Amino acid sequence: MRTIDKRIAPHLKLAPVLVKRAPTLTLAFDDRRKSRLAATLDNGEEVALLLPRGTVLRDGDVLVADDGGLVRVVAAPETVLYVRAKDALTLTRAAYHLGNRHTPVEVGADYLKLEYDPVLADMLKRIGATVDQVSMPFQPESGAYGGGHKHGHDETFAEDYALAQQVFDEHHGHEHSHDHEHGHSHAHGHSHDHDHGHGHDHDDHVHDESCGHGHHNHHAHR
Repeated sequence: MRTIDKRIAPHLKLAPVLVKRAPTLTLAFDDRRKSRLAATLDNGEEVALLLPRGTVLRDGDVLVADDGGLVRVVAAPETVLYVRAKDALTLTRAAYHLGNRHTPVEVGADYLKLEYDPVLADMLKRIGATVDQVSMPFQPESGAYGGGHKHGHDETFAEDYALAQQVFDEHHGHEHSHDHEHGHSHAHGHSHDHDHGHGHDHDDHVHDESCGHGHHNHHAHR
């Protein structure tokens, strides 16, 4: 039995003829997010998937077996809810409520798609969306910062939020450091002015003492 343990990065382009000749592995979304899986290629060959933990396969991904052979992933049709609306506002509201429940959603230009759930279907209809139960491939959004690979939706949210916080800190932390240095320079300038003023008073004091009436002027200045 061959072991499939690598996925070719999507940005690496292979010769189309090689991809076309590769045997296919058709999987539903629930199986495409499993890093350990005993599977059967569409040609009947049994294989073992041993991918890095957190890997979520998408339609068109190309995998590499331990013998160097290629395998192409196909998203299997499955029962999903296909959501549309009469206007953009209603569809946006639908997306908001689904996101509030950490529900995996595929986002299209004029539709939303999610795994079949009668409770969510009822909720979507109540806010004015059109909901159809259909059989189609399902490819939900991954986390915006690379998260979204966990089985539990709460873990997905926590992971992606943590990644978002890290990116925010890296970007704005640099700006804060810059501002801090600027403030320090400003404080230094203030200290310089203070020293200059102090030196000026000292000079006046010596000068006034030598004249015999500087003490009065010095206190008047203070």
